[in-house]
Amino acid sequence: MASFNLFLLPGDGIGTEIMVEVEKVVAWFQARGIARFETERGLVGGSAYDVHGKAISDADMALAQASDAVIFGAVGGPKWDAVPYDARPEAGLLRLRKDLGLFANLRPAICYPALADASSLKREIVEGLDILIVRELTGGVYFGEPKEIVTLENGEKRAVDTQVYSTHEIERIARVAFELARTRRNKVSSAEKRNVMKTGVLWNQVVTRVGREEFADVELEHVLADNCAMQLVRRPKQYDVICTDNLFGDVLSDIAAMLTGSLGMLPSASLGETDPVTGKRKAMYEPVHGSAPDIAGKGLANPIAMIGSFAMALRYSLDLGDAADLLETAIAAVLDSGLRTADIAKVGENTVSTKEMGDAVIAALDRLAV
Repeated sequence: MASFNLFLLPGDGIGTEIMVEVEKVVAWFQARGIARFETERGLVGGSAYDVHGKAISDADMALAQASDAVIFGAVGGPKWDAVPYDARPEAGLLRLRKDLGLFANLRPAICYPALADASSLKREIVEGLDILIVRELTGGVYFGEPKEIVTLENGEKRAVDTQVYSTHEIERIARVAFELARTRRNKVSSAEKRNVMKTGVLWNQVVTRVGREEFADVELEHVLADNCAMQLVRRPKQYDVICTDNLFGDVLSDIAAMLTGSLGMLPSASLGETDPVTGKRKAMYEPVHGSAPDIAGKGLANPIAMIGSFAMALRYSLDLGDAADLLETAIAAVLDSGLRTADIAKVGENTVSTKEMGDAVIAALDRLAV
């Protein structure tokens, strides 16, 4: 039986609650003899700041580096609004992405038929939706320098964020998108703002060349990012894989999230480069939603995005594709049964707690594994 090391970072708010439900799923697969999992917990975000004075400690970063996969909850909350900028909860997430080299963020947006009515769009627009946003994660405006707020001679303040991309950064994210498209419906939509941004011009040129020279069998289209946002709420099923930069990927993936009915439904994977010797890659898996401090501790959080993120870990890091399929089928079966947490329930519909939804996934796994 294969053995894997998982590093769990629950974080803040509802992150601690949904991580408990993932641990149940991990234990289920181990009990079934699918694999052996060694798990260790660490601190990130506000919880790390309270203990270490920083958003993630060097010791926990070392554990993340040594793991087969990092399973991440959520960070942040009003409790830490006044902490220094470099120690804010989100700084822990950014450090993980940067130090682990997690340049490719995969955010699937799948609308299960049972949840089509939970979307704010009409059923016929979203039913059967299955798109994948591939977001560049370690470059662009979030990491570019200079990044500063300065005081001018006249007393005014000026803020600067710098958008920077190199050929190499664009090439590697484009290859991920094209390779994934080959496993899906063979279409990539590259989103940028070449009409007003030089980085958009370079992005367009590089993606075009990579597609022409290395993936001629994959359909490629270019779309301006603002138009892509509009099309996502107008006719989202025209897309298969959307490849885009860090900033636009952040925005477009949140739009896609709401097509599915709730941010609580979307998992994500953040992947590094494949090691040419071991064939392994650094990776972190997290739900797209935030820490939701307003409902933390109340048992209202939807754990499906967190559980779905573990399914992505099974698929992309642990080479357990059949186990990932089983878990995703169990999630669909639970939704088909009518169970709903508050975020995906219709008005007046009965809802279940975070724990009850996690237990229902385990029960579905039991039924499917017979």
